[in-house]
Amino acid sequence: MPIKSIMSSAVPLLTPRHVAVIGAGAAGLGAARELRREGHRVVVFERGDQVGGTWVHTPDVESDPLGLDPNRGVVPSSLYDSLRTNLPRECMGFRDYPFRKREGKGRDSRRFPGHKEVLMYLQDFAADFEIGELVRFQTEVVFAVLVEGGKWRVTSTSPKSDRVRVDEIYDAVIICNGHYVQPRLAHVPGISAWPGKQMHSHNYRRPEPFQDQVVVLIGSSASAVDISREVSTVAKEVHIAARSVEENKLGKMPGHENMWLHSMIDSVHEDGTVFFQDGNAVGADFIIHCTGYKYDFPFLETNGEVTIDDNRVGPLYKHVFPPALAPWLSFVGLPWKVVPFPMIELQSKWIAGILSNRIALPSKEEMTEDIEAFYSSLEASGTPKRYTHHMGPVQWDYNNWIADQCGFPSIEEWRKQMSMATSKNRILRPESYRNEWEDDDLVQQAQQDFANYLI
Repeated sequence: MPIKSIMSSAVPLLTPRHVAVIGAGAAGLGAARELRREGHRVVVFERGDQVGGTWVHTPDVESDPLGLDPNRGVVPSSLYDSLRTNLPRECMGFRDYPFRKREGKGRDSRRFPGHKEVLMYLQDFAADFEIGELVRFQTEVVFAVLVEGGKWRVTSTSPKSDRVRVDEIYDAVIICNGHYVQPRLAHVPGISAWPGKQMHSHNYRRPEPFQDQVVVLIGSSASAVDISREVSTVAKEVHIAARSVEENKLGKMPGHENMWLHSMIDSVHEDGTVFFQDGNAVGADFIIHCTGYKYDFPFLETNGEVTIDDNRVGPLYKHVFPPALAPWLSFVGLPWKVVPFPMIELQSKWIAGILSNRIALPSKEEMTEDIEAFYSSLEASGTPKRYTHHMGPVQWDYNNWIADQCGFPSIEEWRKQMSMATSKNRILRPESYRNEWEDDDLVQQAQQDFANYLI
């Protein structure tokens, strides 16, 4: 447990609420901790049998490798066997619970550890803050709806109740169900007649199925980079189709005998040919879509107050509160291209303080105006609607704004600089950035900060 916390866990109790948290991944665990610190009564619903959410690895894949069949058995994890973090552990962890190296069986001391180490870190977090006792495992929320009196009715099922639906009433609901489950697919002209195989990266686990195949991989995210390099060790050829590629980088990739970089796919054809917008073509056996995910809240009924339009969840004030339902409905962890755990921590503190009336929200009208101004700024800059929750460098100002609302210190400068240094290093050394870096001075600053905490 921490020697000291940036914010004391003994917060004067104002108005305790009965709060349902949906999901026990990093977002749900972070929310549960902050809610209980604030004095609220918390129930966390988790359909799996352990904490960790997307960090719970399984070799299982879905019956539909593209994730289109609504009747498929959904596998909640997208982790491939070899996945390592693309962030260093120092900047990745919760602020007052450092992601330090730990000794013990199965621990991974690398600075960019494998997925199992992240899961163990979240398990440690849940154990040290006694969050497990708040979680109902193997309990799936099938319906959450606003009822009379401004309360929420949450309907759940579990094997313990023989799948009988159980209704309960809560003051507030916090959505923490993650956004790495429902695949988002690229639009590929001619795909219905193309004879090859396809999968979304959600169902990728290891490279062996691609032995001696000609593979086209769509995307340029961190997972696309990892998967393309791993598949290239067994495939005959790997062709990466990516947006916004500089022309001088198109063609055969340095250091690889069987990997090529192309612009996006123009079309695919019945004879198996894939044509790229750069004029090249290849006969391919397999297309892997590393094209991201769709937000999905199938259990949530808001009478149209919250919608998903081209992957924009809205309207949401600061990506958290729908004005018409605030503060009784909120979302944690929606933004992407971020350092997630510290953001989750801050969003959760903000929500917990607002629910207890310690922190004030603007009026519904003011929140709506803020959202409209934000959407207008995205439109003016030519940002597609599906990038509404994409942050990147903007995350630091966003985090600090929320920290200020909570009376909480700003994000540590070393954490920001370390994230930026890692991004640059990833571009400079795409093959080896997890093993070679030049920011040891920032690591030292982080360790000095971590000396304040005992875990």
